[in-house]
Amino acid sequence: MSEIGTTKVLEDNLVTLRRTSGLGGYLRAIGAIVWKDLAAELRSRELLGAMLVFALLVVLIFNFALELDIRTRETVTSGVLWVTFAFAGTLGLNRSMAVEKDRGCLDGLLLAPVDRSALYFGKALGNLVFMLIVEAIVLPLYSVLYNTNLFQPGLLAVILLGSIGYVAVGTLLSSMAVQARTRDVLLPILLFPVVLPVLVPAVKASNGFLLGFEMAEIWSWLNLLIVYDVVFIAVAFMVFDYVVEE
Repeated sequence: MSEIGTTKVLEDNLVTLRRTSGLGGYLRAIGAIVWKDLAAELRSRELLGAMLVFALLVVLIFNFALELDIRTRETVTSGVLWVTFAFAGTLGLNRSMAVEKDRGCLDGLLLAPVDRSALYFGKALGNLVFMLIVEAIVLPLYSVLYNTNLFQPGLLAVILLGSIGYVAVGTLLSSMAVQARTRDVLLPILLFPVVLPVLVPAVKASNGFLLGFEMAEIWSWLNLLIVYDVVFIAVAFMVFDYVVEE
């Protein structure tokens, strides 16, 4: 089944879900959009493959570039990780909305009789899944190449929180940039200044866990990360309808 065929099935499912009022129907509409993205990616493997190749190349380049001692490598690990996640995530965000636009599927999704915030949350969750898959592959590879233990509960929690905030902002801005002819260049220009309040606390908190800081020193960065996640998700929820209208 083609991407357009998958979108047509999704639209039919959304029409059915529209008749189911309340939170249950809303959540099922979000689930249908996530399923559509995952099913399309399982057939094409375009988005996830590009993200993985890019992320692995960045890790390998840094591995050969940073000929440092073990202690110094630990101090730069958080920065290298978030550079990898940010650039791979940007590539995925750009492609996820561009595919919908290029194949004429975006208009069909916008015409579906469901709240448009369901489209936002569905696309955001799909992007988050792809980003987490990339991170799950990068972390063990990085641990082997740099001889660093990255599988710490605190660090994994920071990566999850940072990814949520990054995807929340990125999905909104990619929906805005997809209408422009220069969307490949426009999205990073729009995204990176706005997402700095997520990336900076994520890097600082990750560094704190890797270097064994006391929780008292890390909590302030964690609190900032949580607050920014909540604020960005709320803002995206409120303005997404106006963004896609334009």
